[in-house]
Amino acid sequence: MEKGKRKIISPTTGPWRKVRTPNQENVPFNYQDSIFSSNMFLDGDGEVILTQTNDRLSWKSVESVLNGQDPSSCFGIELVSKSETTLCYSDVYSAEFIDWGLVHEAAFLGQSFEMYRFTIRGVQKSKTQPSVLVPSFYTFGHKDSQTCQMWVNRINDLLNMDAERPKNLLVFVNPKSGKGLGCKVWETVALTFCQAKVKTKVTVTERAGQALDIMSSITNRELRSYDGVVAVGGDGFFNEILNGLLLSRHKSNYPPSPAELNHPVENNGDDPVLDTNVDIRDPSDSGEDESPLLNQSTNLRTGEDSCQTDDTASLIYPFAISAAEDLDFSFPNEKFRFGLIPAGSTDAIVICTTGARDAMTSALQIILGKAACLDIAQVVRWKKTSKSKDEPSVRYAASFAGYGFYGDVITESEKYRWMGPKRYDYAGTKVFLRHRSYEAEVAYVEVESEKKNVGLEKESSAGWTKGLWSLLEKSERVACRANCNICKTKVGHTSAKCPSLQPYSKDSRWLKSKGNFLSVGAAVISCRNEKAPDGLVADAHLSDGFLHLILIKDCPRACYLCHLLHLAKKDGNPLDFEFVEHHKTPAFTFTSFGKESIWNVDGELFQAHQLSAQVFRGLINLFASGPEA
Repeated sequence: MEKGKRKIISPTTGPWRKVRTPNQENVPFNYQDSIFSSNMFLDGDGEVILTQTNDRLSWKSVESVLNGQDPSSCFGIELVSKSETTLCYSDVYSAEFIDWGLVHEAAFLGQSFEMYRFTIRGVQKSKTQPSVLVPSFYTFGHKDSQTCQMWVNRINDLLNMDAERPKNLLVFVNPKSGKGLGCKVWETVALTFCQAKVKTKVTVTERAGQALDIMSSITNRELRSYDGVVAVGGDGFFNEILNGLLLSRHKSNYPPSPAELNHPVENNGDDPVLDTNVDIRDPSDSGEDESPLLNQSTNLRTGEDSCQTDDTASLIYPFAISAAEDLDFSFPNEKFRFGLIPAGSTDAIVICTTGARDAMTSALQIILGKAACLDIAQVVRWKKTSKSKDEPSVRYAASFAGYGFYGDVITESEKYRWMGPKRYDYAGTKVFLRHRSYEAEVAYVEVESEKKNVGLEKESSAGWTKGLWSLLEKSERVACRANCNICKTKVGHTSAKCPSLQPYSKDSRWLKSKGNFLSVGAAVISCRNEKAPDGLVADAHLSDGFLHLILIKDCPRACYLCHLLHLAKKDGNPLDFEFVEHHKTPAFTFTSFGKESIWNVDGELFQAHQLSAQVFRGLINLFASGPEA
């Protein structure tokens, strides 16, 4: 053989094999119980033996096999890989026949051949960012078109057998999210959905509340034709779609109102300790009537901007769906998932659920059918103002609900929408310099871990025991990551009933904290974002059935600045201050003693003088896998 050339086994006549038992010759071929192999040419790598097993594809250069793992090299540079390349089907999203054309050998040899080709597309992790996924593709060639087509059919048939992968999606694009790049973001990932043969019905919204109107009025028959709904936008846009579905389909009892907690409760502030064991409604008690809001029927609203009017902030969307249509579609719903492709100002939900603020990563996780459960908080406003009547209004939150500083920032930022995402920095600075505190009362359900913390802290008069406990507690914190064991241990998730199995009941102990607060916040997830790398609560989980109630008491401006600076840095301790109360709880109530009370619910305004909230564990399913790091 001439120097510089390799012996080529033609893919047309070279060895290929199907491994079967003798008795299977007349039985329909089962791809999952077979090993199939062919000699192919891999573009840019040369001749390889391509092998398919029940869960993966692998290939190895023919020369490395013939030469006993001694690959060709030139000036010490390896030209033929000695190792086997493996691609799991869980990381493959398409195979496509691309007809006749050139297939190149390794670049240094400079040879090319004309033959039929097909491309396999998959994903791989970024080498620098473990949570980021990037597309990869491999082009194989063969002299026989039927051989190429057979490989394409086999791979696609195996991919189609994966029931977790979506086939048909409803997509909403917010062109005004973040910097107004919603449409461009969708354009960057739309081709990938086409390559994966995922059908998408795309709606580009033209006004605030349009996606909510569509999702609240869509029939269950049509909704069941989709595998999920995808939002291309920010956290607020995702919240709009979430509320459009849950307000009309999630049936549950309300958490208790502040007025219902009319029995004295234990005080966590300076007042004397009072009686406990308050009798409240048990959300898991099926004997109670359903929420009166869910039995109403009225017309949907039209076109006002939900950020600029008081009435639209409530987002009350009662529904009127026939009993026949309403069958078989409720929440939790394992078959129907939510997806979010980031195009917003903060994108905290995406960062917490995928680990990266990257549109392609989110798109690939949707296409591959990744799945993760997410807790959802139900926020019920009982009084809009101090003088208004009790008229319950429901709102659902996937990430955060906040009052005081958080509500003031979102209110102030509405004046500067023309600034884009920078308006939050400007508004935050103005609100911080204003340094307003608000008198309010918060009651929350005590849980076992809280009892241990409080008991240990009260033992110390000098404070050293509290510091020791802080170190022990920090060492035991477990951040939520992909395949999280805490989120996996779920009770009642597969039940058709609402998973309202919170660790509280009519016998639960409610604690009370009353005073002047700079802010009151309830985090469903860690709320990680680019300006708070660990989030508000570093060890919050996606699906553990708890809210993290953060109460920031009135303190000097310098102290509050320290809290914010710790929030903005990696491995900070924003909750380790005496003026900060942190409570894990399944439910809480809130009463303001001021004239105005504005809440920030997932980035949207919500005016509420009295409200209560409860969390539903794993209420929705996401196209996500959880962060890798």
